Amino acid sequence: MRLRLLVSAAALLAAAPAGLIAQQPAGAPPAPSTPPPSTPAPNAAPTSLAPAADIPLDRLVAVVGEVVITQSDLRERLIAKRQEGAQIPTDSAAFVAFSTAVLGEIVDEELMLRKGKELKVELPESDVTASVDQQYKAVRSRFGSEAEFKGELAKAGYGTPEEYKKFVAEGIRRNELISRTTKKLRDDGKMVPVNVTDADVKEAFDRNKAAMPKREPSVSWRQIIVAPKASAVAKEVARARAESLLKEIKAGGDFEKLAKRESADSGSRDGGGDLGWTRRGKMVPEFDRWLFGYYALQPGQLSPVVETPFGYHIIRVDRINAAEVKSRHILITPKIDSADVARARLEADTVLTQWRAGTPFDTLAKKHHDFRALEETTLLTPLTRAQLPAQYQKAFENVKPNDIVMFDVPGTGNIPIKVVVAQPVTVDPGGEFTLAEMKERFRSRLAEEGGVRRLLEGLRKQTYVSVRTEAIASAPLPAAPAQ
Repeated sequence: MRLRLLVSAAALLAAAPAGLIAQQPAGAPPAPSTPPPSTPAPNAAPTSLAPAADIPLDRLVAVVGEVVITQSDLRERLIAKRQEGAQIPTDSAAFVAFSTAVLGEIVDEELMLRKGKELKVELPESDVTASVDQQYKAVRSRFGSEAEFKGELAKAGYGTPEEYKKFVAEGIRRNELISRTTKKLRDDGKMVPVNVTDADVKEAFDRNKAAMPKREPSVSWRQIIVAPKASAVAKEVARARAESLLKEIKAGGDFEKLAKRESADSGSRDGGGDLGWTRRGKMVPEFDRWLFGYYALQPGQLSPVVETPFGYHIIRVDRINAAEVKSRHILITPKIDSADVARARLEADTVLTQWRAGTPFDTLAKKHHDFRALEETTLLTPLTRAQLPAQYQKAFENVKPNDIVMFDVPGTGNIPIKVVVAQPVTVDPGGEFTLAEMKERFRSRLAEEGGVRRLLEGLRKQTYVSVRTEAIASAPLPAAPAQ
């Protein structure tokens, strides 16, 4: 595995990608008789990425105010672009054109950084440190050992992990300062979106169409989920167990210990049945009335055994605070056996047959759907097939709109499976986006980019900017390393 260690700054402006902002090369006014004082390069290249020996490290490719941009800075950005998947032209003329556009991005960044200083945009160092730590951990997690990680750092030109962190921090600092500067300018009304015509939108769509991601296959559907129901005998056994526990608690038994040992509610069991604070209407009605209704318990009081669609509960209120109640419970659920599962499948098969015969969906859902578990009946916002659980992916593999299919999905708690009867409403095979689908997105993007471009043009008029294209031509990029 090859580590992509370089930080990309190709899309620094939060409002619009810098790659589209910097399509035109920066202007190059005549050089003054006394060059501006040099400052450190915006991005120092690691040793292994340094230019070849016959290319001077300090040769200028651009100057922005007091900031000098060197060949090594540009080469480092080009290498980062290549690591991100960009195809670097090998033809000399095309390489110069591509490099000039990339250099334009760097120039734009420096202009925004200068503006940020002027506006006194600040970035707490703690924010940078947190982002560096997060990125560092993400990169480190890709390697099985510390030795392997340090080996890849060395290959990329970093002597130590701290050196790498310092490099990452500089990239994050630049990105965030530019993002905050852009936001401030927008909030202050200094960066106004431009008007965009339909012709502009179509031209941008056609230009970017080949590089756009494809629309993923998706589906929307309606469904009835049938859950197995416990037999009368199993329910009576569960009720008797709950009554026995209630008796034990009233005789001095420890509620919390019994909850940890006996409760079927995995979410509250480890906390001794603790349900935390809740408001009226958050629980099922049968439970809610013991917290807020006519039978509302006082702190320390126990309910009798309460039956809800989930099973049998023993409820204890711990605290009351205005419109909230803090409570605990012990849940005993009836056992679901194979016969109950078989009955659920027969019920679902009946739903399938009746639905296909024309019985209204709402009628079937009202009678058979598992509303108690808050299962959705309609998912009409299309979901991509990759987002679906495996059982749904398989069931919807070859369906057409309005087909009706039946399949099992895993249950929860004491329910081993549930049975889904579903009807796809829309089935989109995916493919290329159309202009109509992307029109408003492109219009908004172009309007923002136009506002940024207009702002940058104004900054160029206020700042000395010099681009040396002859220096770009003399600094070809090294061949890509083997993967």
